[in-house]
Amino acid sequence: MTVISVIVGSTRQGRFSEKPAQWIFQRLKNRGGVDTRLLDLRDFPMPFFDQPVPPAMPSRPAYENEVVKKWTAEIARSDGFIFVTPEYNYGPSAVLKNALDWVYPEWNRKAAAFVSYGSAMGARGVQQLRLTAIELQLAPVRSSVYIPVATLWAHFQGGDVDAGLTELEEAAKTMIDDLLWWTAALKAARATAS
Repeated sequence: MTVISVIVGSTRQGRFSEKPAQWIFQRLKNRGGVDTRLLDLRDFPMPFFDQPVPPAMPSRPAYENEVVKKWTAEIARSDGFIFVTPEYNYGPSAVLKNALDWVYPEWNRKAAAFVSYGSAMGARGVQQLRLTAIELQLAPVRSSVYIPVATLWAHFQGGDVDAGLTELEEAAKTMIDDLLWWTAALKAARATAS
């Protein structure tokens, strides 16, 4: 079975990210042959990356931090990812970038997609994440879901967030279709290479 992890990329108080994360998680759960997991970075309070060698270094020592071990195991068990990310100052949140930086071989040759929000609907943060993903040997799919600012404001003003997300159903379907296609192709290729 294909394992797709939805990563909640914000940990701040009053965050919006868990609403679109739950929304896209439910759409993935409705697909056959997909084991969908929700990875909330609040459940993985990792320190800022401080190791003497980068995760990409061959034969690097095993991690000692238990939370980092748990996070790395979740990434290793996943075949593809959807990152639900805010845009902070033209980029992703620091906690998400740190979570990416702790891991290397476990990300390699897997597909990634993005659901974003914030200024410019989070598109600039996604652009930065795409560059990071490529460096981690993730394969970002072209399709993304960009949440309009009006839906984000509805969250802060007690409005109807679900109505705003419902308007994005077609974009979500396209993104999930693309992600699952690439995930299957890369999973087969990884199996052949090993």
